[in-house]
This record gives sequence, structure tokens and C-alpha cells, in this order.
Amino acid sequence: MDREYILFLRQLGFNRISFGIQDFNPIVQEAINRVQPEAMLFDVMDWMREAGFESVNVDLIYGLPFQTQATFQETVKKTLQLNPDRIAVFNFAYVPWLKPVQKRMPESALPTAGEKLKILQSTIAQLTQNGYVFIGMDHFAKPNDELAIAQQAGQLHRNFQGYTTKPESDLLGFGMTSISMLQDVYTQNHKGLKDFYRAIEGKELPIERGVRLNQDDLIRRTVIMELMCQFQLSVQDLEEKYHLGFDLDFNDYFAHVLPQLDALEADGLIKRWGDGIEVTAIGRLLIRNIASVFDSYLIPHSSKRFSKSL
Repeated sequence: MDREYILFLRQLGFNRISFGIQDFNPIVQEAINRVQPEAMLFDVMDWMREAGFESVNVDLIYGLPFQTQATFQETVKKTLQLNPDRIAVFNFAYVPWLKPVQKRMPESALPTAGEKLKILQSTIAQLTQNGYVFIGMDHFAKPNDELAIAQQAGQLHRNFQGYTTKPESDLLGFGMTSISMLQDVYTQNHKGLKDFYRAIEGKELPIERGVRLNQDDLIRRTVIMELMCQFQLSVQDLEEKYHLGFDLDFNDYFAHVLPQLDALEADGLIKRWGDGIEVTAIGRLLIRNIASVFDSYLIPHSSKRFSKSL
């Protein structure tokens, strides 16, 4: 990356920019084959500020090989020195069966689930104590950022790129593997370079697969999005929104997950009342697990494998 390219992007009209740091520690960078000298990262941020980008986001990842709570605290400290407008802190998805390149990573060096939880908790404390607002489950933003304002107003939403303030906008994905979200349709582009170029050269959309959501999908997506974005769900609002020719009673419709909700409440992760669900402070750390009980595609004891929440 160089200064001229950053300035060129701004001249083209781009007003937001994001770049992945993942971790400042050189040992971690070596382990994930992503060496980025610290001086270069600070130079890039200076160029972005010089170019006048309205918002700059940086990505960090916890759960990488050789990370500890102490080393990641140092990464967060240096990230704060960069002073970005937004910070995304993602959980590393160790899925070598999907990404064979991950087999090169030393699995024994991956932090345990307990260590990852400590890293996440200390990161939340470190960022919020330095003026950032905890947005959703993996984003942080300055108080005057539109994400923070939207969260306060209960208008936060989420798409494949993370949290957003534009729920009705279509999300168009360009490039290999990218995902588009168009109202009730999802599509994904080709994963293979040859297939991708073959479609482009044939003047076709490089789409490999897609799915159209049915009524049940839309209802469950609404529930999951409300929990992940607002950390609460109004049953009355849900029933009113999907009162389309039939009576949607929440307890009847989701009768099969009520025992799981009881267990989550007993563990102190959620609170329930007559008209809704509220995620507790500790529950926010495990919001993926809470939302997953409403996902009909996560079949218990299925042979299909997913990344771990922690």
C-alpha cells in the first residue's frame, strides 16, 4: 500500500475505508502468514487521514495462534494510538476443513476457549474505557459515529459486512466468493478463479449459488437480527409484523425452542417477560449461541461442521 493509491481512492469518491490489522504482534503475524510492519500501519492511517476519508475502520481478530490476554491488550493499546473511527473485533474461525491453508497453523498454539473469553472481556473493557461504544457483538465506534447513534435509537441492523444503519439498502457483492443480499434473496459468487473469469468473459453474472427466503426464513431472520442488533425482542412487534393472514403466536410458533430459552435464562444469559426477551450483559458475550436457537438450519448432531463461538 502506498500514499498515492490511498489518495486516488478518495479522488474516485470513496468516503469510507477499512483495513485489517488482525494483530500487531510479529509472532502472531508470522503464524498466520500476514506480516505487516507496525510502521507501515501507522503510515497507512496517516495517509487515510490526509486523504480526508469520513470514516476509517480497522479489524482485529482474537483467537489466533500464540495470542494471550496480555499480548492482545498490547495490540489494542496500539490500535487506540491509531485512533480509528470504528474497530471491529472478530472471533477467529478455525475451519481447516473449509480452508486447508489453516492446516499450516500450529493448532496447539491456539488459545483455549477460556483464554479467548478473557481476551474478549478485557478488549471490551479496554476500548470502552477509552471512549468507544460497544456496538452489537463485535464492533466498537466513537460516540458520535452513526452506528452508536443508531444503536441508541434502536435502529441498528446487520448484514454480511457487519452492522449497518441502512436496513433497506441492497448489499451488492463484487469479486470472488462475495455475497449479495437483495431483500429476500441471497447469492454468492464463484469461489474458483477460472469459474469467476469464465462467467465475466461470457458477460454473465459470476453467481455460483443462491437462495430465496420463505416466510419462515424471514420470521427467523427478524428474530435473530433483533437479538444481535438491539439485544432484545418484542414479541408483540414480531407478531404484528408477520400477521399475514394467520395468527402468529410466538410461544406456539417457537414451542420447540422454549426449553432452550428456559436453559439460557437459568444460566443468566437472557431475561424473559410476557412480551419479549432481553439479553443480559454477560449474554452479549455469547449472543451467537443465543440467536442460534432460532436457526432452523443448525441441526443438532448434524455432520455439518461450523466454527466455534469461543
